[in-house]
Amino acid sequence: MERKIYKDLLAWKTKKDRKPLILQGARQVGKTYIVNLFASKEYANYVYCNFEYDKKIKSLFSSDLIPSRIIADLAHYKQKEIIPGHTLIIFDEIQACPEALTSLKYFCEYANEYHIIAMGSLLGLAVNRDTFSFPVGKVEFMNLYPLDFEEFLMATNNQYLIDEINKCYETNTPISEAFHMNALLLYKTYLFVGGMPSVVNEYIQSKNYELVKIKQIEILDSYFNDMSKYNKATEIPKTKMIYENISTQLAKENKKFKYSLVKPSARASEFENAIEWICLAGIANRLYRLEQIMLPLNSYKSLQDFKFYMNDVGLCCANENILVDDIIYDNENINYFKGGLVENYVNNQLIVNKLSCYYWNSTNQAEIDFITRIGKDIIPIEVKSSDNVRSKSLSVYVNKYKPTYSIKVSTKNFGFENNIKSVPLYAVFCIK
Repeated sequence: MERKIYKDLLAWKTKKDRKPLILQGARQVGKTYIVNLFASKEYANYVYCNFEYDKKIKSLFSSDLIPSRIIADLAHYKQKEIIPGHTLIIFDEIQACPEALTSLKYFCEYANEYHIIAMGSLLGLAVNRDTFSFPVGKVEFMNLYPLDFEEFLMATNNQYLIDEINKCYETNTPISEAFHMNALLLYKTYLFVGGMPSVVNEYIQSKNYELVKIKQIEILDSYFNDMSKYNKATEIPKTKMIYENISTQLAKENKKFKYSLVKPSARASEFENAIEWICLAGIANRLYRLEQIMLPLNSYKSLQDFKFYMNDVGLCCANENILVDDIIYDNENINYFKGGLVENYVNNQLIVNKLSCYYWNSTNQAEIDFITRIGKDIIPIEVKSSDNVRSKSLSVYVNKYKPTYSIKVSTKNFGFENNIKSVPLYAVFCIK
């Protein structure tokens, strides 16, 4: 599958001040696949090391961390010539060998002619930073997420639709009705399937939604297994409770995360470690409330008030046992959940586009789903799961803060009226 991060990897390879790269992301988002594809296409050869699978490789980092000695031993062990600039060295599941992680510092300082990409799903959780030195400032970071909707369109051979969507987004002109309806159907399909590569591949190969759900459940099970493997015994049940409750709370009218819905009379202090674990694992993320609309936005967020979103909408549906027909045919019995699911979808897309987002409300009278900075402007983004675009909240916000323009995301076609940019739900990937 084509991934947009490939261009970023190419840019990293050609940088003059290139450092070892750490590719982060939750389990099963495709890190190993994309790096091996990149290595096979862009380098003469590559050396792949998986520290979980091949535990003998760890011994190469047990005596010292001198790059020249590591390279010589690695070349001998793998029976491959390692050529500076022409061989990509891949350290997979690097959290299983903290010494290898520390060695990246010395590769940066003394042997930066070697190209190294390290990957790990649980780096912030599995590595004891009190014992091992994290190479702060000596590595670059990239994040890989599940396929966003644009990548889903690529995978399903809909490049023509991407081109039309981009054109209409830039010009604020409606897309043809046939394209609009087709894009909405594909968007609804994505809401159910999600963007985990193995799930998308199953959908493409079989078009069998039952098999799709089986793949999703397998991924959820792997996440729960990680919670038991890389966690304190006392935190395991709390972490599982919180994670299972994320999608449940999206079905509430008020999407703010409430500890009392996880456990009666629960307090934040009881679950703060569990929430931190989930965020560090990359399987969910928080959207904080803004107390004031002032720059820098991050300085005015409330740490007590947040919404919680899963990293993939398909897993969100699977966790709540949603049927594909519920999504495709707009089952009214899941309207509240559908609203939360759509917010989750928009949130994930904006994260992929590297936009830092927050939400805002005003004394329970108005609430804006997303506030972000686009260029120099602070832009409100209102999200509707249908074509009902009337919004008292947006009017309240506009009257109070007078933004340069506003964005309204819904099932309506493209347009620009009354200083509001109308963006169909399938075109959120254009907001950058």
